[in-house]
Amino acid sequence: MNVLKYSYERKNIDAGILHIGVGNFHRAHQAFYTDQLLKDKDQSKWGICGACLLPSDENIVKNLRVQNLDYTLTVCGRDGKDEIYQIGAIQDLIWTVEDPKAILDRISAGSIKIITLTITEGGYNIDKATNEFILDDPKIKHDLENPGQPTTVFGFVAEGLRQRRDKGNGSITILSCDNLQHNGNTARKAFTTFIKAQDSELAKWLAANVTFPNSMVDRITPATTAADKDRLNEKSGIEDHAPVYCEDFIQWVVEDNFIAGRPSWERVGVTFTDDVSAFENMKLSLLNAAHTLLSYPSFLKGHRKVDKAMNDEDVARYVRDFMDIDITPYVPAPQDTDLTQYKQTLIERFSNSSVSDQLSRLCFDGVSKFPVYIMPNLIKMIADGKDLSRVAFLIAAYRHYLKFGIDDNGNTYEIAEPWLTPEDVKYISSPEPVEFLNLSAFKSTDLKAADNFVEIYTQFAAKIKDEGLKPVLKAVVA
Repeated sequence: MNVLKYSYERKNIDAGILHIGVGNFHRAHQAFYTDQLLKDKDQSKWGICGACLLPSDENIVKNLRVQNLDYTLTVCGRDGKDEIYQIGAIQDLIWTVEDPKAILDRISAGSIKIITLTITEGGYNIDKATNEFILDDPKIKHDLENPGQPTTVFGFVAEGLRQRRDKGNGSITILSCDNLQHNGNTARKAFTTFIKAQDSELAKWLAANVTFPNSMVDRITPATTAADKDRLNEKSGIEDHAPVYCEDFIQWVVEDNFIAGRPSWERVGVTFTDDVSAFENMKLSLLNAAHTLLSYPSFLKGHRKVDKAMNDEDVARYVRDFMDIDITPYVPAPQDTDLTQYKQTLIERFSNSSVSDQLSRLCFDGVSKFPVYIMPNLIKMIADGKDLSRVAFLIAAYRHYLKFGIDDNGNTYEIAEPWLTPEDVKYISSPEPVEFLNLSAFKSTDLKAADNFVEIYTQFAAKIKDEGLKPVLKAVVA
């Protein structure tokens, strides 16, 4: 198959962006947009220097380095037609485990104008109950007390900015590309709180010299399994140690608040705006919430791929009813957006058999996803006296998923919840379903005080345990 190779000379590109978290989503989204832009010679200073902070990043670092940081991106069309790109936007790749000084040198360098982040929803270290940065986390406490020996993203950025200030290298933008509503505001709170606690003078410099634009990102990008790697390489004819694949839909809406300049990403389809709120609300309330909604029930029913789940009539009806009945009243359409068409496109995207996303990826880290995707609208639904059955069923299914570890077909599975607290584990273990409503994921409201919700939820929890997920879902959509 023909591979669309970048047309620019890598030797002519300089890195003006430092990106922290070089995972599949970054390489399918921001790096893809940047790769498309770098063909314009006047944009040659906007290449990307990647940075990985974790010991578990060793494989991706080694695999990219062995192929000069190039990689293939297979874009899977809903019409069954794929396009393969060879991406060269990443100019350098730092791994702090082997060279922590290298990232500090880059943050402090005048050539770097933007730090971008994909560190996951939970990576901002925000307490779900108080919405405040967690200063007493052991890793955070270490970095606060040892500014010259950072280990976390907050410690590295703080020390890098300190050195940048001392060198007189000017202002910089920190741009979150994670799935959080007002992600720039969240990033500002996290970094500002950390730096205030460590260095009050640096905090004053930060307030005057660093901007944190909000952004909305969207492109379904599954994890790449060993089987995927073989399949993708056979199709491309390239022996790629780190291939990525994704859907054909892509969107990036960014608040135009860059204190030190930015790439002309609008040339390649990025939308710049003064306020991303309506776009954020639409995407998080519909796409991300629907992903969470379908994930645990579908997984417990025995499905393992999103497209297969969407071929299940009960799952598809459950998702459509959630979008149309529960969420649409709370989602004002952004300018020039047809909400009916947007929802139909979501159904088509979820059903894309060429992407065939893993349900296990959607189930990952639910304790960080529920506060962002589900709880804001659930709080409104409770206050407005709405039908709570679909969301109550979801939370009952989530409890069953975490507590019992076995699906309707008798298959066991591993649970990946890196941000569960010891108290969360206690609530999951309790034989009383209502105790589960104390989970940190739900702390933005007192679900136990919502009598109607508790009644429906506890009935669903008992029925799923006694009857299995399948008949209970059928009753929900009946």
